[in-house]
Amino acid sequence: MTGSRVDNLSVAVLLPCYNEAATIGAVVRGFKATLPDAAVHVYDNNSTDGTALHAMLAGAHVVRERRQGKGHVVRRMFADIDADIYIMADGDGTYAPEDAEELIRTLLSERADMVVGTRRGVHDDAGRQGHAFGNRIFNILYRTIFGPDFTDIFSGYRVFSRRFVKSFPAVSAGFEIETEMSVHASRLKLPVSELELDYGRRPEGSHSKLSTFKDGAKILWMFAMLMKETRPFAFFGIITGLFMALSLGFMTPVLAEYFETGLVSRMPTWVMSMALMMISFMMFTAGVILDSVARSRAEHLRIEYMRLEASHLLGNGFASELEEIDIRRQPSQAGAA
Repeated sequence: MTGSRVDNLSVAVLLPCYNEAATIGAVVRGFKATLPDAAVHVYDNNSTDGTALHAMLAGAHVVRERRQGKGHVVRRMFADIDADIYIMADGDGTYAPEDAEELIRTLLSERADMVVGTRRGVHDDAGRQGHAFGNRIFNILYRTIFGPDFTDIFSGYRVFSRRFVKSFPAVSAGFEIETEMSVHASRLKLPVSELELDYGRRPEGSHSKLSTFKDGAKILWMFAMLMKETRPFAFFGIITGLFMALSLGFMTPVLAEYFETGLVSRMPTWVMSMALMMISFMMFTAGVILDSVARSRAEHLRIEYMRLEASHLLGNGFASELEEIDIRRQPSQAGAA
């Protein structure tokens, strides 16, 4: 599959969907109106409400992905579709297709590999205060563990370069895929950018597929696994500290008794404290060794990324075209105001 060419650049719009019949038609038409030369691809993830039919009638290329989960869909899309610029959005109508032009302009002008459309009104989404609270906590946790590159790691509105897409391993199965994308960019120190955009409410009849606690637990587990893979020294350092603290907690009263009386009356406690201390040393050693392995893997991923052509170097014509579109729109917008 190949997107249509626009000034030497092919642009593909990727829409993973699961039961979005109420909105997908309008979303596809919106992207086709905004980017008439781009190919719009809808990947239907076992929908039962006619999502695929509505997308097809709106003019999208429709493919079915049988493995349930957004991560499986994204992995399939990135493998199947060949383009220079990839736009990924949700099919629920909460992201405005008109913002795609600005996202692409930012990608080209800043020579970035990923631009994230951060959500200005995300806390008002259907009044889901649990989601809003979790979103804040996970973003703070991400910046603490992986760095300050992103402020909205769960945004589904993103634009990618070919370099990013074809070097992204994509091992997640579900909604954790956005977190994995952010970690991949931070790990390889790729040029990224953020653009604040309005985030709409779901229309009547459209419902969120997220479960506050179930998906939150999955994301927390993904944080731990990604930290283990990308920052093993810090990950095993935390485990080392916990085992050492436990060891010292059990060891202290035994040593106090020994220095006072010269006897060790609680031998099992002493043995357990020494065993915990040995485990802490083992965890520290594992962290040191795996840190070297992780650095080597990051170097190989970086080399693979560098082997791919930087498609944005070909995009000056397209960037100029988007500037002209913006200039032409300004008078009409001023008149409307």
